[in-house]
Amino acid sequence: MTKKINFSKFSSIKIGGELDVFMIGSIQECQKFKEAYLIGSCNNILISNNPPPLAKLSKKFDYIKIKENQLIIGAATPSGKVASFCKKNNIANLEFMSHLPGTLGGLVYMNAGLKEYEIFNNLLSITTCNGVMLRDDIDYGYRYTDINNPILEATFSITTGWDDAKVLMFKKMRSNQPSTPSAGSCFKNPKGDYAGRLIEAVGLKGKRVGDMEFSQVHANFLVNHGNGTYDDAKSLIDEAKRLVSEKFEIELECEIKILES
Repeated sequence: MTKKINFSKFSSIKIGGELDVFMIGSIQECQKFKEAYLIGSCNNILISNNPPPLAKLSKKFDYIKIKENQLIIGAATPSGKVASFCKKNNIANLEFMSHLPGTLGGLVYMNAGLKEYEIFNNLLSITTCNGVMLRDDIDYGYRYTDINNPILEATFSITTGWDDAKVLMFKKMRSNQPSTPSAGSCFKNPKGDYAGRLIEAVGLKGKRVGDMEFSQVHANFLVNHGNGTYDDAKSLIDEAKRLVSEKFEIELECEIKILES
């Protein structure tokens, strides 16, 4: 089954056309469409003018349950729902999910987090189209994993003690981020430095092409002021990479996933 999705409305950066997306409702269907790129809620994705085949998990993968003192979460479950469940059940260490947009599969795939608080800190295993993978069998690091199969489910260890103080801390961490539509942080922070500082240092903070701009609020956010296009966004990304490389000999790596065939 396919579903038409208008990515200019659905994606957080508000770029993309209306595309047919395969809807996966079972492991069998997952195998059928495993060559397609699996999207979640499109909070860190930039859709090109020529994207690959796309797939999305159905609501059948939106669930949370506790079994044998482990937290089991379907990959289509929104982060806010996870945070609410953990607060209600006094589960600690996932407080940052309250201020991290997306669905669980995408968050696990990129080892999302805030500062040192990351998904993998409490992850035990994942279930993919090809079966179960233990955390120790996955190569992962800062905003990176080597997972190359669609994630269907993730299992976490449980520690009691939800901490509202951490929720406030995470809210403060994100207080300097723009509210204008974006795909989150554009580039990963290089080791020992900050992508936003580098972009500002090469004069690109506030640089605008069409309706796309490196935000004046935070330079590492590529924001859409209304009618931004993929070409506008890509030109700014390429310019930032070039200028930072020339001035600092640092190769910026995108945190945004650019989907192109």
